[in-house]
Amino acid sequence: MKPPTPTSAELTPGQVAQRSGVAVSALHFYERQGLINSRRTSGNQRRYKRETLRRVAFIRASQRVGIPLAEIKRAMDTLPDGRTPRRDDWEQLSLGWRADLDRRIEQLVRLRDELTTCIGCGCLSLDTCALSNPKDELGKLGPGAHGLDVDEASYTLKESDRG
Repeated sequence: MKPPTPTSAELTPGQVAQRSGVAVSALHFYERQGLINSRRTSGNQRRYKRETLRRVAFIRASQRVGIPLAEIKRAMDTLPDGRTPRRDDWEQLSLGWRADLDRRIEQLVRLRDELTTCIGCGCLSLDTCALSNPKDELGKLGPGAHGLDVDEASYTLKESDRG
């Protein structure tokens, strides 16, 4: 059997991997997750439509900005008839991700700014925690790095609790 040429309508997993810069195993994973599709030849070999290259590029660009695969799949599922994302689709879908990205950026900035003084755990194990979290008030919120969570950034200790 003659291998598909670059002008062929279908590509082998190796060709898609080479063109997209992702491993064949990643293509198989994306397929199991329902992000891309292939058909099987009579010899049970996968063949991808050329548009799969754009879908993989969309997935990789989304991942690069921190969008989880489950969210990428939800976004791709909103496209009519499962079509391959176009530029206007990217613009529309990325607008929906903006608030979450802004929240994560804010959380990273907060982590960076407080990294040398406190890890935000409320454990009082560092000298500066007594100032940031007197009487372990954040401990009442349960386990976790409450001092660094953006969703809880508005939490402030009452002046009466400070000493």
